Amino acid sequence: MLLLVPMDGDNIQESKLVGNLSALKWALVNVEEGKVKEISFYDNKEDITEWYEAVIVIGDYEPVMEFIEMQVMVLVAHTQRTIDEIVEAFLFKELHDLAVM
Repeated sequence: MLLLVPMDGDNIQESKLVGNLSALKWALVNVEEGKVKEISFYDNKEDITEWYEAVIVIGDYEPVMEFIEMQVMVLVAHTQRTIDEIVEAFLFKELHDLAVM
């Protein structure tokens, strides 16, 4: 499964999850069989040609309509900030679906 994550940089260990509008880099994380297979970083999400199944956001009030229109699952990481924390929470189903009102 491919996860799209807006980040404040491209350091796998030190970069943190940020809001969609604040993203300096977009991480595309390939998770297969419970493990991270590959992580790619992009300057713009429009540069990504692969279809990702989910986008991770930092809170319930992020602008995500474009993802919803693309039928991409929107998951909220309320406390997770690093890629490792996000992937672990994803695998243990600790990320929450966006609360759409």
